[in-house]
Amino acid sequence: MTTRELTKREARQIAVRAALLDASRPDDVVSMVRGIAMLRVELTPTVAPAADHIAWSRLGQSYRPEDTERAQSLGLLFERGWMLRPMSDLGLYLAGMRTWADRANVRGWMDANAEFAQGILDRIADLGPLTSRDIPDEAFVPWPSTGWTNNRNVTQMLECLHMTGRLAVVARAGRLRIWDLADRVFPQVEEVPTAEARRIRSERLLTACGIMRDSIAVSPLELHGVVPVGEPVQIEGVPGRWRVDPDQLDRPFEGRTTILSPFDRLMTDPQRVTRLFEFDYALEMYKPARTRVWGQFALPILSGDTLIGKLDARSDYNSGRFVVHRVHEDAPFSKSVRATVDSEIESFASWLRLKVEREQNSDALRD
Repeated sequence: MTTRELTKREARQIAVRAALLDASRPDDVVSMVRGIAMLRVELTPTVAPAADHIAWSRLGQSYRPEDTERAQSLGLLFERGWMLRPMSDLGLYLAGMRTWADRANVRGWMDANAEFAQGILDRIADLGPLTSRDIPDEAFVPWPSTGWTNNRNVTQMLECLHMTGRLAVVARAGRLRIWDLADRVFPQVEEVPTAEARRIRSERLLTACGIMRDSIAVSPLELHGVVPVGEPVQIEGVPGRWRVDPDQLDRPFEGRTTILSPFDRLMTDPQRVTRLFEFDYALEMYKPARTRVWGQFALPILSGDTLIGKLDARSDYNSGRFVVHRVHEDAPFSKSVRATVDSEIESFASWLRLKVEREQNSDALRD
């Protein structure tokens, strides 16, 4: 059987449409999360929390952060590994929860602190949902790390109990997660056997990405390695083997312009971004300021099926300003494209309830 060949543009359109970033928008936050398989929780305050920014890019001005909070409180979404997922997919993760401690090499530490772990569970059972600040550190063996988590015993044990399926995140108080017993939060569902769960999750991942590199994890945080699903394809002028969701083939495409979060589904696999979109990008928030090319938290700009530039901006909620430092144009924008991008910047700022303020000479700094 001959392997189908796609043009690079066709492949990009498949990726954009699968990520729900074309002109056809999803109806609500739950259907959106189901479509892109997960909603990244990242509380970096430079512009907006990632989950809210990602949702706005798809749902537009009607989206409000309380929509996601309400969906989680109603049991329509659940959080695992800093990602929100449809509660209907819970059964696909139960087997992985049981084996997580061994795979993460934390079983020994948890066993050594079994009384500490049980004390946390008992406290939450008696008092109701709590944050890490409500729980005393009664660890027998400190958390072993030379990094920032060293001796952060409470937060690490909460994370371990969460990843092993005994605690669930039910809300947030500022940047703190609020924890409850998973038995009080999760519905009783049948556990999907490991092999079948991996296949189904791989299918969900391919559906969310549209097209992906063959036999790799698009995101190790989501799934380490994938079961071959979909159909093999080649992309004209692009090396490597690829797999495509067959439901995405031969469908019409109508694009739009939007401003993406660095944590957007479309940006998940840097190799795919480079090869399909020919887009040079790196998140530079951890780089020294003097070495940054595009800014601390540059936002990719999508126009149709093309990533055309980066927006270097920040939200100053105290003063009510959305400060635009610079718009990086990968190639000079036409007058109409520039007007559309500027309109989208205004729309984004309005949704954040901020007023756009361009730094002096910011237009001159477009490059």
